[in-house]
Amino acid sequence: MAEVTLAERRERQLRHDAERAEHLAEREHRLAPRRTNDELRTLADAAEQEFADPATTTDDVLAWVATTFGHRTAVACSMADAVLPAVVAEHVPWVDTLFLDTGYHFAETIGTRDAVESSMRLTIVDVRPRLSVPEQDAEHGEKLYERDPARCCEMRKVIPLHDTLQGYEAWITGVRRDEGPTRANTPFVTWDVKNGLVKINPLATWTFDEVLNYAEKNQIIVNPLVNDGYPSIGCSTCTRRVAPGEDPRAGRWAGFEKTECGLHA
Repeated sequence: MAEVTLAERRERQLRHDAERAEHLAEREHRLAPRRTNDELRTLADAAEQEFADPATTTDDVLAWVATTFGHRTAVACSMADAVLPAVVAEHVPWVDTLFLDTGYHFAETIGTRDAVESSMRLTIVDVRPRLSVPEQDAEHGEKLYERDPARCCEMRKVIPLHDTLQGYEAWITGVRRDEGPTRANTPFVTWDVKNGLVKINPLATWTFDEVLNYAEKNQIIVNPLVNDGYPSIGCSTCTRRVAPGEDPRAGRWAGFEKTECGLHA
C-alpha cells in the first residue's frame, strides 16, 4: 500500500472539514421547531415500552432516533472511545457530539477528542463550565474535587450539559448495563426529567468487550488509556487505574462513596 503524503493528508482533512461545514449550513434550514416537553415525554414513554422487547437491537433504536428527532439529537461522549458516536453517525451523519471540557482531562482524552473530530463524520460541540478552573479556584478554593467532588461535578459537568441540551429533543449516551449495579436496569429509551428531553442508551445491552471488539473490527478510535487500565475515564484528578476483576467504574472517585457524576443520576 502506497504511503499517504502530507499533502494528501492535508487535502483529505480540508475535504472533511468542508463537508462538515456544508452540512451545518444546510441543517439550519431543515431543523423543525423543538417540540414541547409534553410531546417529547409522550414519545419517550411509548418508545420505552416498545423497545423493552428483548429482540430490540441498537440499529432498531437508532433508526427510530433518526426518523423521530433527526438533528435535534445530540450524542454525549467522554472520549474513552468513539464507538458510540460512530454507531450513531451511521444513522445521523454529522451528529452533534457533546464533549464536556471540564478543564481537568487527561492529555490522552483531549488527543482522542481532536482525532475524532478530524477523522469522523460528526460535529464536536465543546461544552464548557461557566467558570474556568482558575475562576473556580478563586471563588470556591483550590482542589474542590478533593473536598466536595459532587459540587465540582455539578458545576463542571451537570449544569453545562443541562444548559447545552435545551436546544435538542433527544440526547444519546453510552451507558451500559454491565458497568455496575447502578446501571443494571438501563432502558434503551427513557424520559430525562432533569434535563427535559428524551434520553437514549443504544449500547445498553453491549458489554465492555463488545465495545472494544467493535472498535477493533471497524477501526474506531479508542483512548489509549483504555488499554492502560482505565476502562472508565473521567477527569484526571478523580480517576485511577482499575485492578483486574474490579468493577469497571471502581477507578472513578476512589475513596469516596460517590459513583456517578450526576449526569445519569
